[in-house]
Amino acid sequence: MGASPGLNPAGSRLRALAAALLSVAGAGAARADDVAEFYKAHPVSLVVGHEAGTGFDLYARVLARHFGRHLPGAPNVDVRNMQGASGLVAGNWLYNVAPKDGSVFATFAHTVLFEPLLGDNTARFDARKFTFLANLEDGLPICGVSPGSGVSRFSDLLEKPVVFGASGGGGGPLSQATNATRALTGAKISLINGYRGSYDVKLAIDRGEVFGICGISDSSIRTEWRDMLDSGRFKFILRLARKTRPDLSDAPSIYDYAKTPEDNQVFDLVFGLQALGRVYLAPPGLPPARADALEKAMMETVADPAFRADAAQAGLELQPADGAAVEKLVAQFYAATPEAVARAKSAVRAK
Repeated sequence: MGASPGLNPAGSRLRALAAALLSVAGAGAARADDVAEFYKAHPVSLVVGHEAGTGFDLYARVLARHFGRHLPGAPNVDVRNMQGASGLVAGNWLYNVAPKDGSVFATFAHTVLFEPLLGDNTARFDARKFTFLANLEDGLPICGVSPGSGVSRFSDLLEKPVVFGASGGGGGPLSQATNATRALTGAKISLINGYRGSYDVKLAIDRGEVFGICGISDSSIRTEWRDMLDSGRFKFILRLARKTRPDLSDAPSIYDYAKTPEDNQVFDLVFGLQALGRVYLAPPGLPPARADALEKAMMETVADPAFRADAAQAGLELQPADGAAVEKLVAQFYAATPEAVARAKSAVRAK
């Protein structure tokens, strides 16, 4: 039986499709309006899980000067420091206490995300459930010493004991990197924990209390420690990564000490995490439209010429990755074999 006179089935379908598309577009516009209205009424807080003056603090303050104008509603962005337990206090707060409305995001040491994996029962979160926004720097962690150490290359540490300094009570990135370096290579490093952050370790090196540090990003050395580097009061002796830079060619890689494929997996789990050098994340369970807006604003900010000029003036290195890439990398590390996790746990907690 043919179509009724005056009716065009194909035309009807096209009109229905157009109406559906308009409906979807209208819903998208409404969501965008809702996001803009929310941020017009709510300032945004960027929480730094470390003390003022650290690399995390410096990156966050430069970012905050530009981030708000890339969010709908152009809110003000204030930076707050919430130091404690080498970033773990901020991690627990972000997951369990912070409002889940898109008004708060944070940055802290990459090691915080893997404390549950490595057996720290004070880490009260599932790292895979955070809302990941971006990573600003693919870090290159190093070990370095002052002339007072009496060593000129890392191999000297296999024979000569030297005192290093680290922040926190033993669970932070500096402590973990130092513990793992000596456990996996046999380096004769003695460690003094308890400094408030890497800046205080720097002061301790200048005072001659300690003579080295491990696990700090080379970008931090090139910014906050620039005076010591330029004056010869600090020297790179080991890269805790596979990658290098031209001026680090004399410093061997920690991976030179890996002897088996399993060693490499353990080294990846201990030192490869530094690829998340400056990660930014929000609480789990955000309204999807606001989570999308935060991630979009982050990527727009890192592409913003004004932000990049500001970062360059501050000496900040940028190798940005989006939230999806960060989430994938976190999941990859959490998928490590139980054997590799057990060895990594033993290395970072070694005394």
